[in-house]
Amino acid sequence: MNTSTAGVSIHQGSPRYPLASWFARCFFLVTWLGFAALGRAEIAPEHVRQAIRRGVRYLQGQQNETRGGWRERPLHQGGVTALCTLALLESGEPVDSPAVARALSYLRGLDEPTSTYSAALQIMVFAAANTPQDRPLIRRNAQWLERAQIGGENGGAWSYTPHVPAGARGDNSNSQFAMLGLHEAERAGIDISTETWQRALDYWLRCQRDDGSWGYYLERGSESPPPGTGSMTCAGIAAVVIAAGQLHEGDARVVGDAIRCCQPQADDSPVQRGLQWLGRHFSVQHNPGPIHPARLTQSQAGLFYYLYGVERVGRLTGQRFIGQHDWYREGAAMLVAEQDALSGFWVGRGHAEDDPLIATSLALLFLSKGRRPVVMAKLQYGEADTVWDPHRNGVHHLSLHLEDLWQQQLTWQTIDLRAASLEDLMESPVLLISGTADLPLTAEQKDNVRNYVRQGGFLFAEACGDGDEFDRAFRSLVRELFPDQRMQLLPPEHPIWFAQQEVDPEFMRPLYGIDACCRTSVVYSPEDLSCLWELSRGERTAEYPPKVQAEIDAGLAIGANVLAYATNRQLREKLEPPRIIRPGEAAQQLARGRLVIPQLQHGGSDPTDAANALPNLTQWLESEVGLRVGAMSEPIALTDLRLFDYPLLFTHGRRDFRWDSAQRNGLATYLRRGGFVFANAICASSEFANAFRREVQAALPEAEFLRIPYEHPLFTRQFGGKDLDNVRLRDPQSRQPGDPLEDRMTRIRPLLEAVEIDGRLVAVFSPYDISCALEQHAALGCKGYPTEDAAALSINVILYALQQ
Repeated sequence: MNTSTAGVSIHQGSPRYPLASWFARCFFLVTWLGFAALGRAEIAPEHVRQAIRRGVRYLQGQQNETRGGWRERPLHQGGVTALCTLALLESGEPVDSPAVARALSYLRGLDEPTSTYSAALQIMVFAAANTPQDRPLIRRNAQWLERAQIGGENGGAWSYTPHVPAGARGDNSNSQFAMLGLHEAERAGIDISTETWQRALDYWLRCQRDDGSWGYYLERGSESPPPGTGSMTCAGIAAVVIAAGQLHEGDARVVGDAIRCCQPQADDSPVQRGLQWLGRHFSVQHNPGPIHPARLTQSQAGLFYYLYGVERVGRLTGQRFIGQHDWYREGAAMLVAEQDALSGFWVGRGHAEDDPLIATSLALLFLSKGRRPVVMAKLQYGEADTVWDPHRNGVHHLSLHLEDLWQQQLTWQTIDLRAASLEDLMESPVLLISGTADLPLTAEQKDNVRNYVRQGGFLFAEACGDGDEFDRAFRSLVRELFPDQRMQLLPPEHPIWFAQQEVDPEFMRPLYGIDACCRTSVVYSPEDLSCLWELSRGERTAEYPPKVQAEIDAGLAIGANVLAYATNRQLREKLEPPRIIRPGEAAQQLARGRLVIPQLQHGGSDPTDAANALPNLTQWLESEVGLRVGAMSEPIALTDLRLFDYPLLFTHGRRDFRWDSAQRNGLATYLRRGGFVFANAICASSEFANAFRREVQAALPEAEFLRIPYEHPLFTRQFGGKDLDNVRLRDPQSRQPGDPLEDRMTRIRPLLEAVEIDGRLVAVFSPYDISCALEQHAALGCKGYPTEDAAALSINVILYALQQ
């Protein structure tokens, strides 16, 4: 994000009278007319959306509308059609859309599959479609795959067809698809035998090379598997994660009626060694590995198949980075650049990928599945022996629970605080800090966590097991990071207890919090929660005693409530850059050559109320219209003579206040001499709204607050802003017991009130929240405009004020 400083300062030596001087107008015109749009070389969400739309249109145009399928490949009846249909579904095409409906009808009419690829891909399609009528077909194909698994002492793999003798050699490509199909079948509620998973896990572990990679197959009678490749290493990592997840008890246990948390962790070194190999050899330009025997162009052989595997590895392991590579950003940028601009397809080289139907489907699967929004990130900290993730599957299982509740596909990540920047932290709306002992954070890491919260992030912490040491460490950390705020027990009426689900009172756990602006932004549980999420087992059912299951359900409900409250169920798109005000920028913005906007002092707010709203607004002004503006770090009083150095004041609040006669006189003089005040009520606080109207009218007895008409030029592009005929409003809804807390987003005419003097607007007031939106706090129950609309309204108001 560009944070350079330049321009003209009005507060340095500018005349006290009149305020709306020709100099101020010249400053605005020169700065604005000299603005050049800032372009980012990086890939943007809209680039990906456009690429997906073009790819979808290509597949739709290639479908045989009469029979509903696509051009098939020999021996894999229904395979290409299933792959194309899966790509359409994952790209957002509805189940009842014409293309998908025709394809599903075609696939449902096929006989029992005859190849592993077809059987697995059909399961994946039927599971994604999620219609009850397809459940028998999922079961049929899952049973087919179980029968097709190669038996014998060295079995566990799959080949192309089921008619393979025990001990014969399978291959890792067919085996990978079989694992994916069985995994989706189990998620759909179809039981897969433990023996199938165990044979598969044993096979994949035998296949792994000493360097951590996997090759195409396990050479019979050889202790040295074939050379590793990127695509097969992705297959091996994903297969081990899936199989181990079905077989291992996890990091928590149930013994009788007792829950045992923080149990010894199963070895995951095969996965870690695979990730390390992939990180060392990572590329989005070619499939890492030896040159293809036919000497095909290295940059294209198996590339799309490999990228589809990269997406799966990143998602299943929660990795935003593979090695030093932001795998989704790099892969998306390459795919957007390589897409055929005219027809919207992709095409590769080598077996199968020279067919644009297959290459395009694989590219769409990478782009669409990889961009699932992040709901939470686990924070890695400390040294190699630090227990920062005592329940490794807990967040994954909670995410699956939320997918069912929100009917939205989600993902999660792990962020290494030792290497992460503030921008990296801001990619996730919620950071989870777990632990059993001390929190050994450096000063830089503490600064990043503090600024993450101040920039609109949400910190969720829990002490695990016998976490007395962690409890002390976290409370100490909070006191250090937020010395002016106290962590307090959240009362039963706090919305965090019912934002998503009611919590069984028998299993309520204490939650402590720190407020920032219009919401609680730090939540701490001194008792284990991820332990209960771990025990939910995600897609694999477990038989627990009723009381244990009730406690697990309560833990899931608490986790769901915290995340619903923290995010308002509105998640940032992948690749959407967060807006960040860096520490110390407020002071830098006061440098000579920059217009400065102070915040007006009153008794209706405290310094922590939306403290970043005005600095963030200045960033919006610079990035959207090129107006270089600074925000004063300290509020200014109405009796301060410096008041007349500034043509515009900003203020907000949430409580009642009163100005004395000197302050009212100061306001009246300021406004009559050409000044302008822009104000809003935090979270639509009626207490502040009534106070602000009352005090302005007391200062200007002849004034009256009236709604600005829809046709007023302030709501148009006349002054350099946007046409704002309508905007979105977040409107909290009344809630019945047992229902989730919800905000309804509606479109309304923008509502701003104003006071006029001699035909000039001198004070503009929003009774709906703007400031918390500018802070990027998506708080449930906060009536106001979402961030983009709040910024657009504010920009229009400021541009209007500077040109009067």
